Amino acid sequence: MLGYFFTKLFGMELPKRKAVAFEVGMQNSGLGVALATAHFHPLTAVPSAIFSVWHNLSGSILATFFAKMEENRETGIETRNNLTK
Repeated sequence: MLGYFFTKLFGMELPKRKAVAFEVGMQNSGLGVALATAHFHPLTAVPSAIFSVWHNLSGSILATFFAKMEENRETGIETRNNLTK
């Protein structure tokens, strides 16, 4: 969410906001597993690994939401074009 809203704050377009939202989340969960495994007992990587699974589930939900958002946006544009004709 932070990746999406920070890019919105800086005025990026919707496709870039979506890409950053996914990329930030995926990098954070992978980085957590790598750092925990490298510097601590391997068991400390478990929370990050669990979060990685959660990220895959929530990412699918977010992708569906973004797809619906794009469909609604396109439908709105088509409706406005039909009204102006």
